[in-house]
Amino acid sequence: MAVNALVFDAYGTLYDTQSVAALTEETFPGRGELITAVWRQKQLEYTWLRSLMGEFRDFWSVTRESLEYTLDAAGVAYTADQVATILNQYLELAPFPEAFEALKALKDAGYRLAILSNGEQRSLDTLVRHTGFDTVLDDVITVDGVQRYKPDPAVYELVRSRLGVALDEALFVSANAFDACSAKANGLQVAWIERVPAAALHKELAGQATTPPSTVFKMLRMQMEKFGGAPDHRLSSLSELREIVG
Repeated sequence: MAVNALVFDAYGTLYDTQSVAALTEETFPGRGELITAVWRQKQLEYTWLRSLMGEFRDFWSVTRESLEYTLDAAGVAYTADQVATILNQYLELAPFPEAFEALKALKDAGYRLAILSNGEQRSLDTLVRHTGFDTVLDDVITVDGVQRYKPDPAVYELVRSRLGVALDEALFVSANAFDACSAKANGLQVAWIERVPAAALHKELAGQATTPPSTVFKMLRMQMEKFGGAPDHRLSSLSELREIVG
């Protein structure tokens, strides 16, 4: 099937959510790695739960609430200013090293490119501008309009309504396995970025006497899910996309 557009997840795919770890460690010495890993897990859980509960709150609010949950669970004292400072890192997340050049190569080849994200529109637009990705993207699509989070089918339908392409003519790219699986189930072509192969994770686990939060995070969030479907492509980095679309 021909590819007429490429659609990218943002958080965890183009932008490294774990890049906040330096600030969380600076703010809460000795707890930064734990806070960063648990926060991201709770952030995703809160999106799923709010969709199921029918009580939508924008991604910025969900991100704040899940951070506060994590800090409370970790038993650390914190101030509103500390929470605000850490939250604002989501406006300056580090892109994965290959991300911009990979998108630029696809743009130069004539492909339409867009983000499809759980992110709140204003903050995601700020991040995209801050990192210069606005120069290579044709659209930044968020869930604000449908007030549902991935993996709700209504989110993936935004590809059709916003870009005007059939779902099976779009290649959806995500490093989040649940996202890749749900996009595939909803009719998109899918490329999953496998940043931590199972063999590498098993080797990492074998060399540890105790398992740190960052490794647990890789187990929870960076391995393929057992939903029965498989992505069309498994890639090790965004740089490989240019080869598979031709």
